[in-house]
Amino acid sequence: MREELHVAWAIEVGGELAGQLLIHEETEPDYPSVAFDIVLATRFHGRGLGAEALRIAIRRMIARGHHRFTIDPTVSNVAAIKSYASVGFRPVGILRESERNPDGGWRDALLMDLLADQLIE
Repeated sequence: MREELHVAWAIEVGGELAGQLLIHEETEPDYPSVAFDIVLATRFHGRGLGAEALRIAIRRMIARGHHRFTIDPTVSNVAAIKSYASVGFRPVGILRESERNPDGGWRDALLMDLLADQLIE
């Protein structure tokens, strides 16, 4: 039976909510994988919080038997792409028109993945 688990982790700094990490876990034994989505309040950008939250989550998901992880920032989010690359994520393709712009148009996302043995501590 195919099961998908969705979990949201709070990212806290000094007791203050700084953001959240959404975790989508695919538990099908033949297709085990985890997809992430992360959001940080602007004032917490540039501190390495997102990268550290991802490392913690990836280590926990590896312990649960997962070996493949994905994340898909918008192609224009250079800071996020650089942060994810610092964890070990690599670009693998473009998800065309994957997200709405505030003006109602579409924007593309960069699909990035990471295999368990590629995690950069």
